Order: sequence, then structure tokens, then C-alpha cells
Amino acid sequence: MSDLRYGWTTGACATAATKAAHAALLTGEFPDPVEITLPKGQTPAFALAVEELGDGYATAGIVKDAGDDPDVTHGALVRSTVRPAPPGSGVVFRAGPGVGTVTRPGLPLDVGEPAINPVPRRMMREVLGDADVIVEISVDDGEELARRTWNPRLGILGGLSILGTTGVVVPYSCSAWIDSIRRGVDVARAMGREHVAGATGSTSEKVAADLHGLPEDALLDMGDFAGAVLKYLRRHPVPRLTIAGGIGKLAKLAAGHLDLHSKRSQVDFGVLASMVGDPETAERVRNANTALDALQICRRAGVPLGDLVAARARETALATLRGAPVAVDVVVIDRAGTIVGRAGP
Repeated sequence: MSDLRYGWTTGACATAATKAAHAALLTGEFPDPVEITLPKGQTPAFALAVEELGDGYATAGIVKDAGDDPDVTHGALVRSTVRPAPPGSGVVFRAGPGVGTVTRPGLPLDVGEPAINPVPRRMMREVLGDADVIVEISVDDGEELARRTWNPRLGILGGLSILGTTGVVVPYSCSAWIDSIRRGVDVARAMGREHVAGATGSTSEKVAADLHGLPEDALLDMGDFAGAVLKYLRRHPVPRLTIAGGIGKLAKLAAGHLDLHSKRSQVDFGVLASMVGDPETAERVRNANTALDALQICRRAGVPLGDLVAARARETALATLRGAPVAVDVVVIDRAGTIVGRAGP
């Protein structure tokens, strides 16, 4: 994937715009370009597309560059308006035009909160220090762009979410990604590894590695391509495979989906409900907003949904392996990285 150009998340753009607007509010001058530090230590600099200094506020805007990723927000103008807040207020986030508001439970934000995810919030707080300010994030044409995402179905209304856990958009390429998976299996076999892990993301990868003491060359860059991992291992087996991922991704695998990307598969709440014995709880799961919401419903009812999803996902994996000599275990985590379900040896 080295020939593909990486980009920056909406969260990174909002952070840089916030840093520039706050500096202008304090000094009357906008830093341009403006540099920020991302969670993994990168220090990109962003050129400003908008500068506006008014009476008691400053606005900076940055055009999102998603690199070679076919992201619906590529080219979107992300704005941050910073205003003073009363002493002791800290940082208060607001949704401006084009940024959604959370209206349903099951997301990592409370109902009524602007759809600015936890990591971008943390990044913005870091660049603001101990300032008492109101930060309003907006995205030009964001409400229209959001109609091309899953936000409306998730109950995020009025616009886009400000996203990103690393600040970096990894370019999405099916062929390149699958090639990297195959290379990963080949390297693990060449190194004599008898246990490999495929994870849907960095958090679940760390959980799997820590749980089983796996070295880096035993970690496959699976992402959403569970099918690619399983089909290649079917032809080039390794004695043991751990599949790790969040409840949402692995609920898709449990329903038989091998491509876990949000554009090509969705969580089937009917399938989740069918795993639950109690009719009342099953009905609540059927009407859940997200897989995380379903997990929380089942927790309150004493139903081990994580284990049930893990077991069903393992069945899908074994069926795809078609008898290849690969022992499979599945680890399901929540957003915090806590193991909420396991199945297999």
C-alpha cells in the first residue's frame, strides 16, 4: 500500500482549525500553516482556507485531504469557531452547520451531544490547554454529505460526525490490502509462527497480541477483509488463528459476512436477536440502534451476547476454512478494548 497517498481525518482538520482560531482569538493573527501533533506522534501542517476574526470570535477553516481514500468528506471544508467562555467552563463543544447531533443511545457519545468523537475532542483539548472556550465545529455541505453515510440510520442527525482515532486516513484499496494480508501470512509461515491473529482494528489487534503474547510478525493486517484472511489460510494453513474485533464488526461475521466494511455489510439485528433466548430482550435487541447498544441491553438482562457473537463468528470462520487444519478462536471487544466475548480453544 506504499504507493497510495495517506490523508487526514475530519478530527485532525478540526483540531488544526481549532488551534489556529484560538491563536487568532488570543493574538489577532492566524498561524498559517498550522501544525498539530497526532496521537501517534506525527506532526502534519495544514494550510488555512478560511480566516475570519470578529468581535469575540475567530474562525479558521481547512479543506480535508483524504489522500487516495474514496472518502465522502474528501475536499470538505471543516471550520472551527472559537469564542471565550465563562471562567471554569473548560472546553465546550457545539455542533455548527453540517455537524450532526446524537439522538439515540449506543454510540460513544451521550444523546444530545454534538457528533464530535472522543479522540478528536481530546486532540482539541490538548491544543487548547486550560482555556475556557466554546468550540463550534461545522462542515460546509455536511448535512448533504451525511446522507451518503450511515449517520441518519444511527440517529446522528443534521450532519456529519467528526471522526478519527489516529488523525490519519489510510487509503482503502481492496487489491493492495488483500496482497498485504497474503504477504503477512507468508511471512508468519516463513518465521515458523504457529499462531497468527487477524484483527479489525488497532485496539483489537493489541488485545489479541497481549492476550496470546503474539509477536508483530504474527499479526495480520486483516481490517475488514476477514474473508481474505480465511480463504488464504484455507490454502496456506497456520495451526491456529485468532480473530479479534469490536462487537459491531464481528456481529457481521457472525451473520455470515466476510467483508466487514460499512459500505458492503451492515449489522443484522434480526440475527443478533435470534441468539437471545428471552423474548423481551430479543425484541429490544431487534430494535437496537447499534451493536454496542444491543450489547448493553443484553448486559442488563444477563445475556452473554459477546460470547454468542463470538461463537457464531467462529462458525462462519470454520465454514469458510472448509476443514483446513486451522484451530480458530474469536475475541470480541467493546469500544474501550475490554473483552466482552470469547469462543474457541
